[in-house]
Amino acid sequence: MKRIFRAVTSYLRQTDKWLWAMCLALSAFSVLLLGGIHDSGNAINAADVGLRQIAVQAGAAAIGAAAAVVISRFDYHTLGRLWKLHVPLMYGLVLLTFLIGEGTAARPEDKSWLRLGPLTLQPTELLKISFILTLAYHIYKLHDQVNRPVNLLAICVHGAIPVLLVHFQGDDGTALVIAFIFVGMLFAAGISWKYVVAAVVAAVAAAPLAWNYVVNPDQKQRILALFDPNADLLGGLYQQYNAKLAIGSGQIWGKGLFGVSHQYVPEVHNDFILAFIGESFGYVGCLAVIALFGALCCKMLHNARRAEDSLGRLICVGVFTLISAQVFVNVGMCLMVLPVIGITLPFLSAGGSSVLSIYLGLGLVLSVYMHTSRNLFSR
Repeated sequence: MKRIFRAVTSYLRQTDKWLWAMCLALSAFSVLLLGGIHDSGNAINAADVGLRQIAVQAGAAAIGAAAAVVISRFDYHTLGRLWKLHVPLMYGLVLLTFLIGEGTAARPEDKSWLRLGPLTLQPTELLKISFILTLAYHIYKLHDQVNRPVNLLAICVHGAIPVLLVHFQGDDGTALVIAFIFVGMLFAAGISWKYVVAAVVAAVAAAPLAWNYVVNPDQKQRILALFDPNADLLGGLYQQYNAKLAIGSGQIWGKGLFGVSHQYVPEVHNDFILAFIGESFGYVGCLAVIALFGALCCKMLHNARRAEDSLGRLICVGVFTLISAQVFVNVGMCLMVLPVIGITLPFLSAGGSSVLSIYLGLGLVLSVYMHTSRNLFSR
């Protein structure tokens, strides 16, 4: 027992305690929210979240936190060199979804889940973490030669492979997040502005082709409905309209979490959990959650700045982009300023794979923090 106590004490002295505190607070709040949805007084919402779902969320957070501890004990340089182990595994699992993947009741066309007995696994969530680590290691090995055309082309191919693979799988939300991660890490690597300008011009030129041949009719309807004052609020905007009603009904302080009747919002436990936060805790509650995410992201950027090399900096920036992009898009969806694209709110939305993925990313950031010499010698 004394040995365990000493090990825990030693770890707490070395790790980033503020980062841990914010992540664990968000996970605890998630379990509380799911309990509130289960007791929401709305039979349809309550049916989406049973005690099993709450247990899965808590269990995923516990397993993820334990995995983050293990990952953080390894030097991130060693983790970068292990790409030959996790890359084939992650891509193999994603490719397996093309053969035996399953959808959900809300998104039957998105065959992103693998059945593991009574549980399901979404490999694309884990692919995001593998991609951050491998892209950071790829750029790190190039040293200061990122802007050489042949190297930049290789990096772009590296980024395009997972984006296209996940797009063809049917999960455009995850594909968009991976694209955000790629862009964020490329900026952190010091890409020349001439390439940025060229990419923007190419994107503008390709936009009509993408609209006509890449964006499917359902996605077009979701985008156009946001700009149509006569859009059918009971049609394509039904989910977002109900979410805005729920957030607005919470007013400043909210209705409360338990013992009150809540507005029905499809997928309120998942992509639209911010609507339940707004209804239960009001405008103040939403601001507090967004502020906590802001503090978490700022802490990751601070760790990136303190990293002793580009590999550590790029890993932290990658995880920062993962979380900030998901928060930005998810909040925009709930406020009806961005189209629904199926992106969860990190830590809070129900989903074991999503929670586990975020904690694996946390483990990478903690590895950078714990294996930076200025942190080691400051203790």
